[in-house]
This record gives sequence, structure tokens and C-alpha cells, in this order.
Amino acid sequence: MTTFGRLVLRAALPPLAAGLACLPLPAQQVADTAYAVTLAAPAYAANGPVVLLDEAHANFHTLDGRYLVFGKVLRQDGYQVRPSRVPFSAAALSGARVLVIANALHPSNAGGKWQLPTPSAFTPAEVAAVRDWVRSGGSLLLIADHMPFPGAAGALAEAFGVHMLNGFAYDSTRTISRFTYTRGSGQLAVHPVTAGRTAAERVDSVVAFTGQAFRVDPPGQALMTLVAGTMVLEPRVAWQFDGTTPIESGAGLLQGAVVPFGAGRVAVFGEAAMFSAQVTGARRTPMGMNDPTAPQNARFLLNVMHWLTGLLPVD
Repeated sequence: MTTFGRLVLRAALPPLAAGLACLPLPAQQVADTAYAVTLAAPAYAANGPVVLLDEAHANFHTLDGRYLVFGKVLRQDGYQVRPSRVPFSAAALSGARVLVIANALHPSNAGGKWQLPTPSAFTPAEVAAVRDWVRSGGSLLLIADHMPFPGAAGALAEAFGVHMLNGFAYDSTRTISRFTYTRGSGQLAVHPVTAGRTAAERVDSVVAFTGQAFRVDPPGQALMTLVAGTMVLEPRVAWQFDGTTPIESGAGLLQGAVVPFGAGRVAVFGEAAMFSAQVTGARRTPMGMNDPTAPQNARFLLNVMHWLTGLLPVD
């Protein structure tokens, strides 16, 4: 983790921020099985690229769980989506076009034990295997939400020049952790991922729900950039904030980026719900692609996949 305008709050946090431990528990988040997207035509008519979704590292999002709709949307576009339930190696990754890792954890952090220190979800051998596979032409979609997920994914992210902060991104009031990225504000980059292949695939707005923030080294390119006034809170225990919680400025940090790497490509995001369709809490509140304020999130996901599989240019 790199220090980026680090400071520590001495005063008590505002009531809403201090009460964030009362937010809906992860167990209350379930897939919205009724959600579907309508595609004029799939990108791949048949036998599309093989996409592996990691399920070997205590992942918070799986194909039969919170990323059920993620897999459904990709299959509608012609991708062959399969779970990956073995450690990463050259043999395990052979035959795959895209590896997706969403909110992996070390076993010691599984079951909700979300406190520091956060060990890596991946062994050094696994990090090397994924790095070498991407360098040789594979594509990685790495998604790590708020703490402890950045800590668990940090070693793998560093292999591609991505430096994650193991915390929670918030606005200047320290009460809002939902961000809308638009072209008009400049927070959503002008890039092949947001342009798509046709005017119908253009994305002008993307919504993220809580999440972390990160930096990326060249030749990485920003897709989603936080504005001045935002900040990243880094508690010792997830959702528990007080006057001693370290805080870093979020200005200029990212929640989305792409990285050309050797013959391969990497897309990194600091928020996972944006690519899901879930309902949360007793009122079954939509969160993700099904949220009515996030109508282009599904299109954005498909554009990211098109970039990873070479249907869109690098830049």
C-alpha cells in the first residue's frame, strides 16, 4: 500500500459514518434471479471465448451465488463461463481466454473475520502463474471491493502495477460511498471501453457501490477516477470507524482501470456489486446492474469483456 495524502482523524466521525457497522450484512445480499438484459445480437454466436470465474479462494462472489447474473449476462453475449475451483497454474489456465477474480480471500478471512492483518489470497506461485499467463496473451478481470478484499488481492494486483488501498472509499462528508461516474464530469474516461463498437454500445454513466480505490502505473489507463474531496478510510476491522481511523485522500485515485501487459490485457475494478444484480436487506433493495440509477452498468461490463477479448482496441 502506498501513502497518498495520509492523515488521521482526531475528531469523531459524523453519526452516519460512525454507524456504518449497521449497514446490511453480506448474508443479506442475494442474486436477483429475475434480472435479465436484452441484447440485439451476442458478440459471439457460438462457442465464444472461455471465461473462468475463480471459486478456489474463498470468493465472496460465485457463479451460483452473488455473481449468478454476471455469468448469465456473459453467456447471453456468447461467452462460455465456467467456475475455476483449483489453484492457479499454467495447466489450470490453459484453454481459458479470460480469468475473472472477484473478491477473493485468504481462508483466515473467510466467514466474515474481516480484520487486519489481511493475508494474500494467492500464493507467490499462483501470482507468478497468472502474471506469466497474461504476459503470454491471457486476459485478467481483477475485482477487489472494500477492505479486506484489496489486502487479499494486493500481491496479485502489484504484479500488474496496480496499488490497492485496503479500505473504504467515501465522499467528502464521509457518509456516502456510492459513486456515479459520467463522461460529462470527466470521471468516466473517453476510452474504447466506454465508446464500445457502435454508438449503441457507448457508455456515458457507471455507478459503483462502496468499494476501495487504487493507483495504476503506466501503461495503465484510468476508466473511473475519484474527484477531489473523496477519501479512503482504512479501519482495522471492516465497517468499524472511529476518530483514530486512518484516512487517505481519494483525489485522483481510481475505481476502474485497464492495463496492457505483454501480449495480454488486465482490467481492474475496486467495486464488485456494479457487475452483479443483487437485492439486499428486508426490502430487497436493488444493487448493481438492476439498480434503476445504473442502467448502463450491464453494457459497461460487456464492453470491458469485449476489450479483454480483443473486440475493442487497446486505446
